[in-house]
Parts: sequence; C-alpha cells; structure tokens
Amino acid sequence: QVQLVESGGGLVQAGGSLTLSCAASGSIFRINTMGWYRQAPGKQRELVAGLTSSGSTNYVDSVKGRFTISGDNARHTVLLQMNSLKPEDTAVYYCNANAFANKDNRFRDYWGQGTQVTVSS
Repeated sequence: QVQLVESGGGLVQAGGSLTLSCAASGSIFRINTMGWYRQAPGKQRELVAGLTSSGSTNYVDSVKGRFTISGDNARHTVLLQMNSLKPEDTAVYYCNANAFANKDNRFRDYWGQGTQVTVSS
C-alpha cells in the first residue's frame, strides 16, 4: 500500500504565503501523478494543482499565477507553494497520488489525511 503524509497548513493573513508538502511512502512500484485537492465547507472537492511523472503541471484557474506545484519524482514528494493567498483559498487541502503499489494489479488513487489552510481577511 501507499501512504501519504502532508504538512504545512495553518493560518495566514490575506496576501500571505504557505507551502504544503506531501511525501508518499510504502510499497510503491510507480507513481503516475501527484497533486493537491481542496474542499471548502459545503463545496465539492476540487483539483487545485497536478503534476505528472513527466513534469507536466495543471492548475485550476483560480490559483494560476499564485500557486506553484513542484515535486521530486525519485523521492515521491510534492510541494505546493501558495502565494498571494485569499480568504476564498480557505479549505482542507488533500494530497493525492495515482500510484501502482507492489503486488497490486493497477494504478489507484491514494489520499492524505488533509491539512487545514485558513486565510483571514
């Protein structure tokens, strides 16, 4: 199995910055993509930023130009640098990995426990 551990959430004022980090561990054969999702109260979980094993990135429109995703494929880690934070960025942020575990037979989605990001106005 694959485990994801996140860190870096917290409380910040509008305009501030935070960096979220996520590390995947366990019996990993291959990781296809890693990314960050978020879920605000009363809203559906949405993809914030994704990173493929080849280095391609994608972002939800609302964070383009403010957030940057990066990662170390060999170490199975991914970072989300969040700048110019807005109150509407407040949510629980979840790390996701689409990974193939050893002794498994397909890629599966794995999730971290979530980390709270709160942006005050």
